[in-house]
Amino acid sequence: MKRFLLRALPWVLALPAAVWAVFRVAGWDDRYPMAQLMAFTPYVAAGSLVPLAALLLWRRWAAAGLAAVTAVALAVVVLPRWFADGDPMAGAAGASLRVLSANVLVGSAGPAELVGLVRAHRVDVLALQEVTPEFLAAADAAGMSGELPYRVDYAVPGVEGSALLSRFPLRDDGVRVNPGGFRQARAEVSVPGGGTVLVESAHPLAPWADFVTPLWVRGFEGQPRATPEGPVRVLLGDFNATLDHHLLRDLIDSGYRDAADVLGRGFTGTWGPYDGDPLPPVTLDRVLADRRVGVKDFQVLELPGSDHRPVYAELVLP
Repeated sequence: MKRFLLRALPWVLALPAAVWAVFRVAGWDDRYPMAQLMAFTPYVAAGSLVPLAALLLWRRWAAAGLAAVTAVALAVVVLPRWFADGDPMAGAAGASLRVLSANVLVGSAGPAELVGLVRAHRVDVLALQEVTPEFLAAADAAGMSGELPYRVDYAVPGVEGSALLSRFPLRDDGVRVNPGGFRQARAEVSVPGGGTVLVESAHPLAPWADFVTPLWVRGFEGQPRATPEGPVRVLLGDFNATLDHHLLRDLIDSGYRDAADVLGRGFTGTWGPYDGDPLPPVTLDRVLADRRVGVKDFQVLELPGSDHRPVYAELVLP
């Protein structure tokens, strides 16, 4: 038995991360619980170096070979988020559009603090998720209506509310209701010197349980694809997915670019810990713009009272 355990232990060390890498590379992440677990792939990638080092020191070469292949595979899919793409469009002469997205946790976030972020970053378009009528009223009382007077308002009590607030005139393009009920406000924003931009506040349902995971999948299937041959489109919000979910990668591949990824800032967590649980932060909130749009700046900010961190981007329109 002891001999068997000594032979099996190296594989016990190497196999968990290897199985994870297979699921990640193959895109087998649209079933519960992998839909949840896959968000933590960057942590698994870093942790995969531990069994590799142990097996090399132990001189268990076959298992170490598997661990090495695993570590390389995970590094290949994760590390590009750390490196900027060198975006030549960021220095183009097009009009600038500053956007901010914030999940305000059923209106629990600080409205005055959010107004402060809008002012500090001179935000042109603000996308809100989990926004309630009471939160919008409190934000307006703190000065939001003076900063962003135009809006598409689909705020409701509870977690389903959505809104777009703008410094520039916009046209209400209706609301997308995802499976599970989360709303997505849509609008055409008229940007001075930049034409019309289609903007949508993204918020697919989270895959928090087995029975809702199919709704999460359907919510992503219904997200607006990029229109790189048509009007400029910006999709920003709480996507309830990371770059390690193939549903999000497929959406981006339709012709979007992820602002954080373009600037090499894709590792900064935007959600978690949540409700006191010791969950490591993961990156759920993002700004997607079609590939004709330059990305000049991207930042993850702080908003007291919310379990999400707002994301800000300065875009350069074609």
